[in-house]
Amino acid sequence: MNRNENLSQIKSNPEISVLIVGAGINGIGTFRDLALNGVDVLLVDRADFCSGASAASSHMAHGGIRYLENGEFRLVREAVGERNRMIQNAPHIVSPLPTTIPMFKYFSGLFNAPLKFLGWLDKPSERGSLIIKLGLIMYDAYTGKNRTVPRHRFMWRNESLKRWKDLNPEIVNTATYYDGLISNPERLALEILLDAEADNPNARALNYVSMIGGKKNTVTLRDELTGDTFEVHPKLVINAAGPWIDIANGSLGFSTRFIGGTKGSHLVLDNPELRAAIGGNEFFFENKDGRIVLIFPLHDRVLLGTSDIKIENPDDARCTDEEVDYFLELIARVFPSIKVTREQIVFRFTGVRPLGSSGAKTTGQYSRDHHIQVLNGDWTNLDFPFYSLVGGKWTSFRAFSELVTDKALNFLNLKRQKSTHDLPIGGGRGYPKSEEDRKKQIEGLAAWTGFSKELLEHLFKRYGTRTEAIADFMKRGEDAPLKSLPDYTRREIMFLAQYEKVRHLDDLLLRRTMLAMLGRLTKDIVLELAEVLGESLGWSSEQKNAEVTRTLNLLSDRHGVRL
Repeated sequence: MNRNENLSQIKSNPEISVLIVGAGINGIGTFRDLALNGVDVLLVDRADFCSGASAASSHMAHGGIRYLENGEFRLVREAVGERNRMIQNAPHIVSPLPTTIPMFKYFSGLFNAPLKFLGWLDKPSERGSLIIKLGLIMYDAYTGKNRTVPRHRFMWRNESLKRWKDLNPEIVNTATYYDGLISNPERLALEILLDAEADNPNARALNYVSMIGGKKNTVTLRDELTGDTFEVHPKLVINAAGPWIDIANGSLGFSTRFIGGTKGSHLVLDNPELRAAIGGNEFFFENKDGRIVLIFPLHDRVLLGTSDIKIENPDDARCTDEEVDYFLELIARVFPSIKVTREQIVFRFTGVRPLGSSGAKTTGQYSRDHHIQVLNGDWTNLDFPFYSLVGGKWTSFRAFSELVTDKALNFLNLKRQKSTHDLPIGGGRGYPKSEEDRKKQIEGLAAWTGFSKELLEHLFKRYGTRTEAIADFMKRGEDAPLKSLPDYTRREIMFLAQYEKVRHLDDLLLRRTMLAMLGRLTKDIVLELAEVLGESLGWSSEQKNAEVTRTLNLLSDRHGVRL
């Protein structure tokens, strides 16, 4: 069902059980869980799906080893289990990631860690080998019997320098443990959403629809593409607007201070020497000021991050020049012989973590845990309760969504029918268990479609087992590689436009593909993709020109990309 048909049905029948406002990963995860359990649910977002805080992640599925120091043991246990489930349920996007910690001291932080745990110390400090070893032993223990990743390994200086020849010779140890790589978080979120709609015809998701008001039993929504307003009558509203939760509450007249978000910025570098130096490993370490930073393999690029800066208005979040300087300088701490310059930055991005309001003295001590804030009764003058989803992180989205769904089902007097615990996601469904199985799948698709194995490999890397549906669409019409981007074809782009809810050109460049983040764009590519989208979505020449202008401005303003 297309967007106009969805809108028409909602307007003709505005009675719904659940309205979810905000289509980041928490909103999308809850949407899927409710849909799976037969609830009629509407998900809306004022922008594109997964375009806010959830689009600014560090691409990690991780338990959060450093949260042990804050005493957040429940969160770490939950997140490690959820990391393992993500690797199992979405193997086309999430995979085990060896993560290496370089250490420069043996005993540093030995007394700081217990003092921080007791809340008697809030100043960041560098952790030495001994305290990191203790933390990794505990971290491995949380994986338990369901070991989807290997245990950690400690190495002394000489062995470490043989393994990574460009590593700073001042190290005393390295330790390698395993977390997960989310190669394309935005696509993972979209596939969860599409799975939900496919499972339940009464589950509908609309991007570019905002909540602008409400009273009694009514919420007023606005279509941001046309300016039209319409009303729905929900039994329950779930506010999953992330760092904008308090702003969304304000649109209904509530004055809340649930969010105390912090800004996290990242850079993407085209530096082949640094990319070769880290290999398939993430380097996760503390800078001299005690701040946690990472150097991360993202396809053939290098991802640098992240900052942790208090911010009031999430709309103001940008990666500043001061943050860029900080990131570039930190590389010298670990790989002093590798030169990195600003000219090698192909993309920058930033987002605000939707953390709960906190009285902690440092942002590193803000809890990463999640909880639900409930507004109802005389305080709201609304006939329905209002759940605000505070906190959370990418790795534990499924567990948080399950918590919210159980609460919603209880309110609606419904029983849980299905669990998302072991539910495959999108192109992870039927994913080959071995390289031999993968080869057989590709050969079978080549025989069926007549496409080259090279083309199908490209598709399989991007979409997993959804390749079959995409290849079927591609072979049902005249197709050709894009002139400016020959590893994509016109009908592949048309499929994304027609079946993945693309409304703007930047939806395609930033979220349905990784072309922008990986620094693949040129002006010619942008123009050709606008032409293909325009043909598929019925844009006029004026609309195509407006989309190109909008996209170029957005890339420059938010991501430092100037074509």
